[in-house]
Amino acid sequence: MDLHNSYPGLSDLRKGAKKRIPPFVWEYLDSGTGDERAKSRNRTRLDQIGLLPSVLHGEFEPDLSTTFLGQKLPLPFGISPIGMSGLIWPNAEKLLAQAGASLGIPYTLSTVATQAPEDLAPHLGENSWFQMYPPRDEEIRTDMLERAKAAGFKTLVLTVDVPVASRRERQTRSGLTNPPRLTPRLLAQVMQKPAWAFGTLQHGMPHMKMLDKYTGPATEGLSTTAHVGYLLRTSPDWSYVKWLRDAWDGPFIVKGIMRPKDAKELEKIGVDAIWVSNHAGRQFDASPATIDMLPAVKAATTLPIIFDSGVEGGLDILRALALGADFVMLGRAWHYALGALGAKGPAHLADMLAKDLSANMGQLGAKTLSDLPKPFEQRDYTPLTPKPEDFVLR
Repeated sequence: MDLHNSYPGLSDLRKGAKKRIPPFVWEYLDSGTGDERAKSRNRTRLDQIGLLPSVLHGEFEPDLSTTFLGQKLPLPFGISPIGMSGLIWPNAEKLLAQAGASLGIPYTLSTVATQAPEDLAPHLGENSWFQMYPPRDEEIRTDMLERAKAAGFKTLVLTVDVPVASRRERQTRSGLTNPPRLTPRLLAQVMQKPAWAFGTLQHGMPHMKMLDKYTGPATEGLSTTAHVGYLLRTSPDWSYVKWLRDAWDGPFIVKGIMRPKDAKELEKIGVDAIWVSNHAGRQFDASPATIDMLPAVKAATTLPIIFDSGVEGGLDILRALALGADFVMLGRAWHYALGALGAKGPAHLADMLAKDLSANMGQLGAKTLSDLPKPFEQRDYTPLTPKPEDFVLR
């Protein structure tokens, strides 16, 4: 079966995943917070970024490669961290780590994943990143860093835009708790999704495995938005970032930056890259769209910039790169691919995105990513109203 005929776009993977994932898991993956205005805003504002096509460039094959943090990468996108990834699709972390290694792109493991760094050590590529939610205790902090380094993770990512648990109303209504408890309502949903159920039976009920070493039995029954990680976590400050910079001897990225002045301060501290993100609309519903803040953050620092939030295809990746991003990360998209196609999903998504990038670069006359034109706003355009005489043959 040609997957490009059955799943030509991310929307097709999303529909396929929704059919195969239990509803309570789908709500965890797909939801934002509040009324989901920030999530919607991310999409709306990306759609309003125009790129002017260019013609008469002759035949060429676009070069999709880029360099980020000193590494030559074949594609300008990677795999974002998602907590409890293995709840969304069984064995997700291993499958995505293998995909990252095979494709030669960054894969990022979350602190609150369902597999620990040690589990993934045999499957990691050269561009493996570890994302840290900041533990309060210094000994736990140090131990986590040592475990990540020993497993083969080369780059550290500190997430700073989750100072408190967001409400995520859709997720709460689903009945999901952490660790998950299969109530009669949820069990009925599971029974209708055999592929997910069989995979979960094989790999066991998912939980935040890295944290087993640091937590006890008193964590049962927490809500999904206030999971066990919050019992260990603190809201970091500038001194915390400085401590991590000193403690980690590899590339260090700070994720969740929306203010230019924060980017300036992080550059002074010595971080290696800034990750501009509003957590895909999952944290704060009044947040501006990430794409709106990207140019200002770019202008405030000489550091490389990562962009995420709302990306749904190759054209969105080009929009972000044209506005100043050096690299783009996707999170939900990889899990839509897993949900729709299982182990075949990540490779298909990567191929789909690469084909989309090439097709759109051909329209733009961009032989390399550095050839992208300056973007423009389309929201101020007034559609022309045709007059009856416009349709009269003369």
